[in-house]
Amino acid sequence: MSELSILGAGAWGTALAIQAARAGNDVVLWTRGGAEAIAASRESPRLPGHRLPEPVRVTDDISVPSGMVIVAVPTQSLRAVLDALRTVRELVICAKGIETGTLRLPLEIAADVRPGAVAAVLTGPNFAHEIASGQPAAAVVASLDQAMREAVTARLATPTFRLYGSDDPVGAQIGGAAKNVIAIAAGAVTGAGLGENARAALITRGLAELARLTVALGGRAETVMGLSGLGDLLLTCTGAASRNYSLGLALGRGESLEAILAARRAVTEGVATAPALLARAQGVDMPICEAVAALLAGRTTLREAIAALLARPRRDE
Repeated sequence: MSELSILGAGAWGTALAIQAARAGNDVVLWTRGGAEAIAASRESPRLPGHRLPEPVRVTDDISVPSGMVIVAVPTQSLRAVLDALRTVRELVICAKGIETGTLRLPLEIAADVRPGAVAAVLTGPNFAHEIASGQPAAAVVASLDQAMREAVTARLATPTFRLYGSDDPVGAQIGGAAKNVIAIAAGAVTGAGLGENARAALITRGLAELARLTVALGGRAETVMGLSGLGDLLLTCTGAASRNYSLGLALGRGESLEAILAARRAVTEGVATAPALLARAQGVDMPICEAVAALLAGRTTLREAIAALLARPRRDE
C-alpha cells in the first residue's frame, strides 16, 4: 500500500493521521511549521495527549504528497494549500464551510485549483479526540466517483471507524457548512439561559433550513437526514467540544465576538461561513442563519434576534 498524505496537523488532521496508521497505512503528516518538534515529541500541540504512531512521518515539505492526499485545513485556507501542491491525483477534502468571496464549497475549490484530480469529501459527526482514541464513530465519504468512495473507505475504515459512501457531495458539503452556523445559534440560546426546549426547537428548525438549501443547490433531501446532515448537526449543537457551539455559548453569556476569537487558536468555521452561506443561498428562507450572521456582524443583539425569530408568521410545519 502506498503512502497516504495528510495535509494539516491541527486536531482533525492529527486524528486522521492516527486513524490512517491504525488502518494499516504509512502516513505522511504535513504541517505548516514545527515539524521537527512534533516529530520529536510524537504529539501535536493541537491534539495533546494523543501520540502519533511510528508509521506517521511528519514534514513541512508540501512537495512530498503523492497518491491519495487528505486535506484537513480550514475552508478559508484550502485554496492556498491546494495551489501549493505540485501534482495530485486523488484528493479527500475534510474542510466544512464556504469560501468567502467566491462562495465556493470545498469540492468546488478543489475543482478550480486541481481540475485533474478525482475528489471526495470526508464529513460527518466526528470529534478529533474521540477518533484519535479509537472510540466508535461513523462518517461519510461523498463523491460522484464510486471507485474513489471505495478507495477512501479501504484506506481509512476500521471496526471502530465506519465509513458510508454517498453520491451526493453537494448535500454532504451543505450539511457540513450549515451545521456550524446553526450550532452558534444553539450555543447562544443555551448561554442565554433560554432552556432545552428552545434549543431543541432551534436545532429542528435549523435542520429544515439545511434541507431547503440542500435541495435548492441540487442536493437530495434524504442526505440531510444522514450522518453528514442530522448526525453532524446534533453533535455540533450539543457537544461541549464543538468550537461553534462554545462560541455561541459565550456570545449568549454576554462575551464579545472579538474577545472570544482572540482567546482561541483554532478556527471557528461558522463565523466566516454564516454570511457566505446566506449569499450562496440566493433567496432560500433561512431565518436562523440570517439571525446568526446579523449577530456576528453586530447588526443585531441576541435579544433582538430571538424576538425576530419568535415574531415570524405562524404557519404549518
